[in-house]
Amino acid sequence: MKVKFFAYIRDYTNSREIEFGYCKTVRELLQRLCKKYGQKFKDRVFKGEELSGEVLILVNGRDIVHLNHLNTTLNEDDEICIFPVIAGG
Repeated sequence: MKVKFFAYIRDYTNSREIEFGYCKTVRELLQRLCKKYGQKFKDRVFKGEELSGEVLILVNGRDIVHLNHLNTTLNEDDEICIFPVIAGG
């Protein structure tokens, strides 16, 4: 599966996108990415065991909030995008 990182999330991953091994769910993917990229990445992605309010996760262009949240199932050819939430006025 392909994982793309946007904006300041790239500061933690040092890459725009990666090919990553199969993960059954978004939660599993994010947990494995946290192990790969460390505590700063984890602090942005998770608040406790739940998704933090600082990131937006899209699977094939669809927000996981409208799918099955962290339990959204993944396929090997999925594209996952991780964006920081940006507020403005």
